[in-house]
Amino acid sequence: MSKQAERAAVEADLQRLIREGELYRIKVVHAKALVGNALQPDAMLHGAVEQAIAMAQARLGGLLQPGGLKSVNFKAMLPYALTVGSYIARKRLLKPAMGVALAAGLGMAWLLRRKPAPEQD
Repeated sequence: MSKQAERAAVEADLQRLIREGELYRIKVVHAKALVGNALQPDAMLHGAVEQAIAMAQARLGGLLQPGGLKSVNFKAMLPYALTVGSYIARKRLLKPAMGVALAAGLGMAWLLRRKPAPEQD
């Protein structure tokens, strides 16, 4: 191989390494921006609400399965119920909470009545 070909190969490797370094720096800046955005109070609240909704959906999905209420541990759920009840009483949200409970009850009744009756042979 001639010196000129070796020099061209080294130059190509150098340019590739420079591009990789630029890309790495861009990724670091992007990651810093993502972390900074994720640490904003509104983003943290949004994430917490999404996580709470996902947990509630998982719990309610288990309750809607046949025999779902048998697997509920009411002793374990009592602290959560007391916390929610205390919050509702403190913020004086009794009427809106009763409206939400009524709507949820009507929705559950509609879902349960919508299920087809089991077929008998």
